[in-house]
Order: sequence, then C-alpha cells, then structure tokens
Amino acid sequence: MIEKDAAAQTLQAIRAKLNLTQDQLADRLGVSCATINRWEGGVNKPQKAARTTIAALAAEAGVDTVDSSAAPKAAAQLTRRRRESKRSTTPTTKPMEQMLWDAACSIRGDKDAAKFKDYLLPLLFLKRLSDVFDDEIDRLADEYGDRDIALEIAEDDHELLRVYLPPEARWSIINGRVPYDWPTDERGQHTRPRDIGEHLTKAVRAVARHNPTLTGVIDLVDFAAERNGERDINPAKLRGVVETFSDPRYRLGLADVQPDFLGRAYEYLLRKFAEGSGQSAGEFFTPTEVGFLMAQILRPRPGEDCHDYACGSAGLLVKLQLVARELDPTSRIPLKLYGQELTAESYAVAQMNAIIHDMSVELARGDTMINPKFRTADSKIRTFDIVVANPMWNQPFNTDLFKDDPFDRFRTQGGITSGKGDWAWLQHSLACLNARGRAAVVLDTGAVTRGSGSKNEDKERNIRKWFVDKDLIDGVILLPDNLFYNTTAAGVIVVLSKRKPAARKDKIVLLNASKRVLKGRPKNYLPEDAIRPLAAAYLKGEPVEGEIAVITCQQAEEADYNLSPSRWVGQAADANEDDLAGILDRFDAIIAAEANISRDLGTALAKLRALA
Repeated sequence: MIEKDAAAQTLQAIRAKLNLTQDQLADRLGVSCATINRWEGGVNKPQKAARTTIAALAAEAGVDTVDSSAAPKAAAQLTRRRRESKRSTTPTTKPMEQMLWDAACSIRGDKDAAKFKDYLLPLLFLKRLSDVFDDEIDRLADEYGDRDIALEIAEDDHELLRVYLPPEARWSIINGRVPYDWPTDERGQHTRPRDIGEHLTKAVRAVARHNPTLTGVIDLVDFAAERNGERDINPAKLRGVVETFSDPRYRLGLADVQPDFLGRAYEYLLRKFAEGSGQSAGEFFTPTEVGFLMAQILRPRPGEDCHDYACGSAGLLVKLQLVARELDPTSRIPLKLYGQELTAESYAVAQMNAIIHDMSVELARGDTMINPKFRTADSKIRTFDIVVANPMWNQPFNTDLFKDDPFDRFRTQGGITSGKGDWAWLQHSLACLNARGRAAVVLDTGAVTRGSGSKNEDKERNIRKWFVDKDLIDGVILLPDNLFYNTTAAGVIVVLSKRKPAARKDKIVLLNASKRVLKGRPKNYLPEDAIRPLAAAYLKGEPVEGEIAVITCQQAEEADYNLSPSRWVGQAADANEDDLAGILDRFDAIIAAEANISRDLGTALAKLRALA
C-alpha cells in the first residue's frame, strides 16, 4: 500500500493531474482539508481505509502508486462508498446548528440564554476532544495492529496524543455505552458519581488535571451546582443533552468535519445567545461574514504574526488561519496567532475555539488599553504583521488616565482623543504594527465622521487628519446596518497599512457594502458568495459606481477628513439627474416661494383682523 512519503507524493500528483485544491481533494476523499495538509506534509500517514481510497483515486487520475495492484479493489471500494454516500447524509452546518439549539432549548428552564453557553460549550468541547482522542487511538491501532495495545501505549506516553483523556472523560463512558469500573479513593470510598451532572464535573476536572493548559478553560462550570437546594440543571435534562450529542450524525472527529464546519456551528450558537439576550452577549461575537471579509482583504501569508488585542472568542484569528490555508493550501507553515482578552469567560471560549480548529493560539488575559500583555524584552509594545480587532464601540475614554501613557501610543500619533475611544483603538492598532504591517479594525460609523465640518476644534478629527496626512489609511468599508448582534447600527472596517503599494499611495479606497446585504430575521447578513468579490474589488482599488470610490488624501482634506463611504459612493449623477447648481437653484426657489406664501398669509390675516 501507499507509505508515508509515497502517500504525500501520490496526493500531490493527484492534485496536479486533476487540478484540485486541497479542499477539493479533501471532498473527494471524504476527509478534512487539515487532514490532507498533514498527509502531504508528512506529519502523519493515511490509515488503511484512506490508503485504499487514495489508491482508487490515483488509478482514476492515472497516477502511479507504490502498490498499483491495490487499485482495482480500491476502485471498487470507492464506487461502493459513492453509492453509500448517496444514501447517507454528509454533515452540514444546518443539522449541527439545529442539534446545538435543540440542546440549548432542552435545558432552558428559567435560566437566561447567555447562561446556556457556560454549560453547552464545555460539553461540546469535551465531545470534540473525545472524538479526536478516539481518532488518534485508531491511528495508533492501525500502526500497532490492535486497539487495546494502542490504548496501553497512549496510557504510557500521553505525548503521542494532542490531548489525553482519562477514561471517565471519554464520551462512550459518559453516555453509558461502555461500562466503567470507578476506582475507590484514598479512604477506600467509591468514587462513582450519583448522576450525569456529577459525572461531567468529574470528567472536565480530570481533563484539566491531565492537561494543565486546559485548566480554567474546560473546568469553569460545575454541572452539579445547586442553589437553594435545587440543581441549576436538572440531571434528566442534562442526560438528554448528552444523548443529543451522542447521535452518530454529530461526530466531531478530525475527519468528520471541515476545519471551519464546527466553528460556524459553534458561532451560530453564540449568535443565538446574543440575539436572545439582546445585550452584552454580542460583544464577543463578530458576524462570520465580517470576519472572513477582513481576512480576505488582509490576505495573510504563511508564517506571519497576527494579533487581536480584543479577541473575544478568537473568531477573527481563526478566520485568518482558514483564509491563509485557502490562499496557500500546500504550505506547512501556519500563522503565528496571538490574542488578548479581558473577560475570563471569553478567554476560555477562545482557548476552546483554537483547539476545536486544531490551531495554536497564544492567548493572554488583561485589559489591552491599560496593560497590553504582548511586549518586547525592553517593555515596548510588540509589533505584528497583521492586526485584527472588533473592540467595544464608543467606549468611554479617560484622557487623564492616558495623559502619560507609558507606551506613548497617543501623543505621538495625533494626540489624545476625548470622550469616545474609537481612535484610541486605532492608535493602539498602529502601535502594534511592524514596518510592513496592516490592520483591519471594526468600529462605529461615527468614528470616521465625528468632528468633520465643525468650526470648533475636535480631537477625533485631528487624529483622523494625522492618519490621513501620514498616508496610513488604506481604506474604509461601510457595513450594512442591523448586522451585529448587540446593536442595529451599521459599522465600518478601517484598514490601515504601513507599507502601501505604489498604486495606492496617497489614496483611500472607500467601499459601501450595503448593496450586497440580504434581509434576515432578526439580523441582516452578507451572503457567503459576496465576500470574495467584495474583497477582490477592494484590493483592486478601482472605482465602481454605487459601491467603491477612490479619493486622494487631498480630497479627504478638502472634505475636512470625513471618511464615510456613504459620503463619496453613489455621488455621481446620471444624465437625468440635476447637477449641484440645479439643486441649489431649486432650493432657492422653494425658499422664495415660502417667503411669498408667508407674506400673503400675513396680509390675509391683517385683513381679517380689520374686519373683526
């Protein structure tokens, strides 16, 4: 059969012969893109069933393999798999989303929606870890010939596995399909839990004990917690959730789902919580399409350092890596991802999200504006190739607190803002960029207009002026309204660049994405097939009537640094429309007519008074 090096060569030859991307090859083989990447990179080798399928596809493509004699049998197996695939349902986002929401609804009770994630996400995470653990045991069993031997080897050397799961945390034991002989404690007392709530609490704590990096991530909640003598979650309802997650259709192993499949379903759950709470739950969630649009515009390259200083659930960092893989599917060099988050809950979710996507993200907790954690040896802010962020919009900014900023982010970059912190976030973003760095930051639309046209001095306008004069603003993208989950207001993506290409120097690209929006309930959305065209049009940097305007820095100055795309896009008049002079003439005529009516009315009233 195909060996490790031969498998990599065969896969690459198949892709070259059939002109397939790694994603397309993954679909043909029924595995994930990440699995194809690992096989081609020689990180691990295909298991027996996969080897025969690869051999069949190689035969179909006319590619020689090490053991071509297996091709006829493999081809027959592949044909049989295709017939079976027509009868079975390949996992899609929709059933996974429905499963998650059904699970949430089953435990609702009187609890507020935002609380559900505290229980469901660790449970979902545990199911993912357990399915991946089973996959890796199968891999070892394929190498050593027996599953029991593979389990013994894994027990002796946990380093062979991504995450080691002790027996009580394995899903087949949690759902009762496999019996488990619970040991006694040091006092000789039995440790068997009374119910599923106690079992799950023991399970997540055992996982954290064996995997210290997951401490404070998977073990944040007590599934058996009580208040006033009553369980927070009824054990019977919790058992129902475990049964829902145990459905074979919802297996979450490495080869069961595409890298972004689970993430999208997971984000769906966060979105539903955000919609249900109508308030702070949306703070850590950036709509999926907005994150992918930012990533497609920044076009991350293998090995680049990427940072999100308000990372929430780390969704923007994950999307950067997914897009990087899409742009260069053969690269074995991942992005270097770094995130900082203030709240403990969102920090834990970010850790889960990174592991769910099989990505390495270095995360830190803390208030970024006061205490940025990623610093150099001489205590300066560390710089990155890419910065992405969706910080809190219109956050109050204490000027006194940052008057003597130890990192000098404000005084030297346009001055200290007042009132709202939007431009302070952009100043921090700039401080985080290296000499070739670029950034995309989501803010309230007012950030690009406030102060323009005012006769009074305005600090936000002054900072915008500084950024424009330094030619640091690559562009502004106006997003549709009612897109975000904690507000109906529209937002903007401000794109910064410290090394613009020659064709974009002294220019600012303004894109209005509102025409691409589709109405949804309760939120609008940008369709998936609009993301790449929008990003491509933005990167091309040429005017598109009704969608893109390209202005010079001189024009921005003449507009008093109003950078709202809605001011510039769609301003061109067609042959049937009046020019500005005509509109002003009509306005003057209306004012004159109003004056005449007022005069005539005054005369009539005077006559009425005389008659009285």
